[in-house]
Amino acid sequence: MTLRLPSPGGGSRRYTPRSEPARLAAGGVPLASRTVFSAAHVVADPYADISPDAPAAVDWDATLAFRRHLWSHGLGVAEAMDTAQRGMGLDWAGAAELIRRSAAEAKAVGGRIACGVGTDQLTPATGGSLDGVRAAYEEQLALVEETGSQAILMASRALAATAKSPDDYLAVYAHLLRQASEPVVLHWLGPMFDPALEGYWGSTDLDAATETFLQVIAEHPDKVDGIKISLLDAGREIELRRRLPKGVRCYTGDDFNYPELIAGDERGFSHALLGIFDPLGPLAAAAVRVLDTGDTKGFRELLDPTVELSRHLFQPPTRFYKTGVVFLAWLAGHQDHFTMVGGLQSARSLPHLARAYELADGLGLFPDPAVAEARMTSLLSVYGVDQ
Repeated sequence: MTLRLPSPGGGSRRYTPRSEPARLAAGGVPLASRTVFSAAHVVADPYADISPDAPAAVDWDATLAFRRHLWSHGLGVAEAMDTAQRGMGLDWAGAAELIRRSAAEAKAVGGRIACGVGTDQLTPATGGSLDGVRAAYEEQLALVEETGSQAILMASRALAATAKSPDDYLAVYAHLLRQASEPVVLHWLGPMFDPALEGYWGSTDLDAATETFLQVIAEHPDKVDGIKISLLDAGREIELRRRLPKGVRCYTGDDFNYPELIAGDERGFSHALLGIFDPLGPLAAAAVRVLDTGDTKGFRELLDPTVELSRHLFQPPTRFYKTGVVFLAWLAGHQDHFTMVGGLQSARSLPHLARAYELADGLGLFPDPAVAEARMTSLLSVYGVDQ
């Protein structure tokens, strides 16, 4: 059977779905040469009678089941991050509940977890001072540490709006790192992911911002486990990781260039904390296990073909990549519906979703291609695309 899929430029094309999935069984030896986190999405409750701007209604069973899926393949879970729609449908109250539940689940199954610490509980009325930003960070850091999870200090919209100079960033982060009980991951999220973060670290000049970022790390190397860089600039990430103090890791967040950054070169490599590893989890784990044997070529042969899908999902406006991630989770059978918190399922066009289906199917990402095909057909029918 072939499917009639809409084309981006208008019209349609025929596509023959794959009949067999890639064989990517759970289990296997632990990942050894790289630390790999998948940032994980949340599953909405499709029966909740709420508006898009209401607090998120989450299907907790399905959300936690997806995390168990990632842990079963040996990946760590980066919780309550951008992929979980922080600030785009999931508010702090929902994120706090997500962190508590996921941390408890991680303890139950022995999974690795790190959780996002931000300032998204602030309102325009409460977020206008550095003291308010520090207090918001402290509240979230305390919750994450209470759960026994590693903390990821996320970039803050409130800090970007409030800080007047690089010195303000240095002061806020120094205050937080002194308080952290364990080494944290620092997160630099570029404006392509969140336009409100333009000029983070006190400058729109990325060279100047990099110097401030590195100063934070240099002054507190014992409190920084690593840095997550999400700037979609491989050259800048490589240059930055070569300047890190010994023992501070670089976790790539570059969803365009991750195979080469994880593979590395003679002067080092990046670990991974990636949103694209939500749909790619089993394949990514299999590739890293190949890399663990020293077979860089085999690693690249597995992971390089996934870049086209990733670049498609993360195309501008990049912040809407979550729609494609949840769409693929539905097609793969990890949830029973294509509904998102905040109504974000509407953020990508049908041609965009159709191409995502085609690329993911070609990679063998769907455990049951027939289920994916049937669900794709049902979505096409809703849009009036008859087969």
